[in-house]
Amino acid sequence: MTAYKSGDPTTLNRLYGRAKGKPLRAGQQDLVDTLLPQIAVPTEGDVTAERLFGHDRPLHFEIGFGGGEHMAGRADMLPDHGFIGAEPFLNGVAQALVHVSGDPHLAEKGRAHLPLANIRIHHGDALEVLRRIADGALSFAYLLHPDPWPKARHAKRRMMNDGPIDLIAAKLKPGGEFRFGTDHPVYLAHALMVMRRHRHQFEWQARDAKDFLVRPGGWPETRYEAKARAQGHEVWYFRWRRI
Repeated sequence: MTAYKSGDPTTLNRLYGRAKGKPLRAGQQDLVDTLLPQIAVPTEGDVTAERLFGHDRPLHFEIGFGGGEHMAGRADMLPDHGFIGAEPFLNGVAQALVHVSGDPHLAEKGRAHLPLANIRIHHGDALEVLRRIADGALSFAYLLHPDPWPKARHAKRRMMNDGPIDLIAAKLKPGGEFRFGTDHPVYLAHALMVMRRHRHQFEWQARDAKDFLVRPGGWPETRYEAKARAQGHEVWYFRWRRI
């Protein structure tokens, strides 16, 4: 995961950890070599719906998509929308490519298993891409189960900080939605503190406890959420509307 210096949405520090884990399976490596170049976000220039998908459409951006379960699920639900995902961890990118290419196991779960043509992937820093998206261009932004950096001295490394939130606010159109999920209580408290400072930019879409204790419809489960639940952790779900 990457973080900005607090209050400065233009200064990047590459603070995420390892970029690769165990060796990829042959099929995954083949997808990285052949499919990723076809659907990769350009490394330079403006990032627009027209450039990525050929015509204007609502844009979604996911910061650190992990294995791509949520991104693929949302793209399957909304085939006329465009999804941009960024992830620095190569193994996560490879797993997401399996979803994009058409995973037969998805059919067993009642989901489409055809290739998802409405996804574009950046293997690397999410905020580098976000800076190249025009202000007001995004309909949705997602930050789901980010690295918690639980120690107080590491708080500045969290994605939930003033610089990144200012940037997300700038890129969302009025009425656009920012979704955040976590199972980490320290991160939860920090995130609520940060978002309270940004209440002039975002309106929390919660009327009672069930709105942040129960996963909303249209919010596919990630592998990290499933793992957290298996370990007995409570999971919180937040939706903020761009004012």
